[in-house]
Amino acid sequence: MTEWHAWIGREQRSGDRLDPSLAARWCATFDLPAPSGEAMPQGIHFCLCAPEAPTAQLGEDGHPQRDDSAGSFLPPVPLPRRMWAASEIEFLGPIAVGAPVERVSRVAATAEKDGRSGSMTFVEVVHETSADGTLAVRETQTLVYREAAAADAPLAPPPLGESTFDAAGWDAHRTVHPDPRLLFRYSALTFNTHRIHYDAPYAREVERYRGLVVHGPLTASLLLQLAARELGDNALTRFAFRGLSPAIAGEPLHLVMRGAGDAIELAAFAGDGRQITRASAAA
Repeated sequence: MTEWHAWIGREQRSGDRLDPSLAARWCATFDLPAPSGEAMPQGIHFCLCAPEAPTAQLGEDGHPQRDDSAGSFLPPVPLPRRMWAASEIEFLGPIAVGAPVERVSRVAATAEKDGRSGSMTFVEVVHETSADGTLAVRETQTLVYREAAAADAPLAPPPLGESTFDAAGWDAHRTVHPDPRLLFRYSALTFNTHRIHYDAPYAREVERYRGLVVHGPLTASLLLQLAARELGDNALTRFAFRGLSPAIAGEPLHLVMRGAGDAIELAAFAGDGRQITRASAAA
């Protein structure tokens, strides 16, 4: 049992609608054509039921502040650095343009650990997203809270090395260069105000990243689009991803996939072969 055990079971409900304007902005962000039918591609759920905390209630890092009141959904972990560590997703049905959407979120678990970088607290949240009254996506998201970076800590990740990524052994490969414009648009779509994605001085001087950090779910969305290119839209029934290292805006990001059926492997790598994301899926 951790200090935050009392938060286990807390629920939060939110509503939304996948209106045509949001669908069009999502497609434009990824240079995709407007959907030919009603169903949107997988990954659109990341942009639905976004947090709506007033600006006055944002913390220094841009995330909504937390406290020990009954209305605080997430526990007030004092560790200042929050990251999206991983997700396990079940796709139960597509989400159509125009569909009313409801998301029920529940704190499922908390855990405190000590790692090489110091104390960490993990919080698991289960999100169940329904469209037109039918459950469409079930996601277990893992958040990690970490200690503040030392003012003189080396910038992470290290500069790109002389090695180059080798796509041999992978069935599909795509290279993208996520630049600040893409990060800004994705932050707008998800109403994500975490400053590491748009405030370069803050990212470097406070959180000690080498540059703007590409969102974990943005990389996941790009991997889902690679799977859709190879298998067709809404083909996956399961998708899980875990962040291994930060991806930095403006640098090449190699997206790869191999396997079939219930044994699909996906990954994202930096230009020098450093692994960014590990993922698996089933069709």
